[in-house]
Amino acid sequence: MKRTWLITGCSRGLGRALADRVIASGDYLVATARDPKTLADIVASGAGRVVAQALDVTDADAAGAAVTMAIERFGGLDIVVNNAGYGNVAPIEDTSIEDFRTQIETNLFGTIIVTKAAIPFFRERRSGHFVQVSSIGGRAGAMGRAPYSAAKFGVEGFSEVLAGELAPFGVHVTIIEPGGFRTDFAGASTKINEGNPAYADTVGKTAAMQRQYDGNQPGDPAKAAAAIIEVTQTDTPPLRLVLGSDAYARAERTDEGRLAELRAWRTTSVSTDFPRLDLT
Repeated sequence: MKRTWLITGCSRGLGRALADRVIASGDYLVATARDPKTLADIVASGAGRVVAQALDVTDADAAGAAVTMAIERFGGLDIVVNNAGYGNVAPIEDTSIEDFRTQIETNLFGTIIVTKAAIPFFRERRSGHFVQVSSIGGRAGAMGRAPYSAAKFGVEGFSEVLAGELAPFGVHVTIIEPGGFRTDFAGASTKINEGNPAYADTVGKTAAMQRQYDGNQPGDPAKAAAAIIEVTQTDTPPLRLVLGSDAYARAERTDEGRLAELRAWRTTSVSTDFPRLDLT
């Protein structure tokens, strides 16, 4: 049975790779971007199964219109992929509050806004799947990308709650945590600013690595797209899916470190309770 997808941020990167894979699978697609003209080739390749829709993910009315478009054009909606986002590199000290706000607005509130637009339909239908594209930087803070990591940590917390609230209605939620993939995320989509020389050994190294990394990332976007489609085809999708060998290694190292620290401070943690009453 053909399914209907709504994917944000289809003009390039992982969103474009996933759109191509969805089209190849024979499913229906509402492909979105700020400028739908950038999606002309996607629409042309879809043989009537694809429609392009203008969408600024921070605009609740536009998000509602995109969801309505999917339902009216294709008779329903099965999968929403919140993929649109970006992240700049700079020290926290040299990142303006305005820059913090705009990155968090797109990466976090954009996901919330599009998700909320689709929730009523999924709940009433008692099925559906939200695929929330986070980042390994949403599990482990990414040096030099504080606004981006702050937003992605927010996406993960929001999506955990979402999964719990919608599980009784048969709606799935999967958080995708990609590592480095050969998209333009490390190139045209990112502004790099080493900032104050005092941060040369931290953010400066991140900036230098980012420039060298562009075009040399280990991840293949087409394979990431295939993995996402696979997740949406299973009856028991994971809450989180790490993509890429680099992301897997970092996730494992981070989680093991957190568990070790948690246990090392267990005595202090549990000491803050009120004394237990002995009722025997």
